[in-house]
Amino acid sequence: MTIPDVGSLSDESGQMGVAKALLWQMRPKQWTKNFLVLASALFAGKLLHLEVMLLTGLAFISFCFVASSVYVINDIIDVEKDRLHPDKRKRPIASGALSIPAAVVLGIVLLAVAFGVAYYLGKLFLGIIVLYLVTNVAYSFRLKHVVIIDVMIIALGFVLRAISGAVAIGDSITPWFALCTMMISLFLALGKRRYELELFNGDSTKQRKVLSYYTVALLDQLITLVTAVTITSYALYTAESSGNKYMMLTVPLVIYGIFRYLYLIHLEHAGGKPEEILLSDKHIYLTVIIFGITVVFLKSF
Repeated sequence: MTIPDVGSLSDESGQMGVAKALLWQMRPKQWTKNFLVLASALFAGKLLHLEVMLLTGLAFISFCFVASSVYVINDIIDVEKDRLHPDKRKRPIASGALSIPAAVVLGIVLLAVAFGVAYYLGKLFLGIIVLYLVTNVAYSFRLKHVVIIDVMIIALGFVLRAISGAVAIGDSITPWFALCTMMISLFLALGKRRYELELFNGDSTKQRKVLSYYTVALLDQLITLVTAVTITSYALYTAESSGNKYMMLTVPLVIYGIFRYLYLIHLEHAGGKPEEILLSDKHIYLTVIIFGITVVFLKSF
């Protein structure tokens, strides 16, 4: 079967195997978002404990699979719109590399694995996974068209990841940490909306419906506000709630990472795929690595 312009997963003859199509549909690059389930263990200084590593690993797998099932649902719903998008048209369902019936089967299998692992981690963790699925399905069908609510639902998904990591290891999560997670998630979501708005330049036939309610000026104001709250809330978290006064040494790293991302949004016209920026921009990548190592080191005191 010849697939037009299927990107990096196609071979020289333009053919794509079913296995590759299924893997691409799962979007493993997006799984970097789910490393947030490790955050609670990291900030609690327990990340290197064997039992904690096992539990957070299972939490990571559960979130990866439920998130991939949501991608399947969303791509089935948006198949016609995706075919007009310069990048999304290359996705397996939109390009025709993966049939809708096959995608439905994939989604069911992913949900079965996600729920099975979640049940093993406990009823509360399972409840979080169910809540994540329900909110994201609601997002796919309706809420992604509601201005402001759309980015808040995206941010909620990240907060649920952070909370689930704490639940998996039986740890508590502070309100300040939850607020930090919410703010940085809003920052990334707003940056993505800004990128999309500039990409399509007001072309309503190609852009997602909710973008008609946004303007670059509005998004810039919201990003500025969220940036300030993010840095302030993280600084207060390190000073008041982290249990280690030396954690304030990580504040400059957070500030640099956010400022670097703002630079990429405004001058490099990036921001459409935060997960790819994390892996491709060496400045942000190294900042995240240094941040993680620093937190582990400081929590050892």
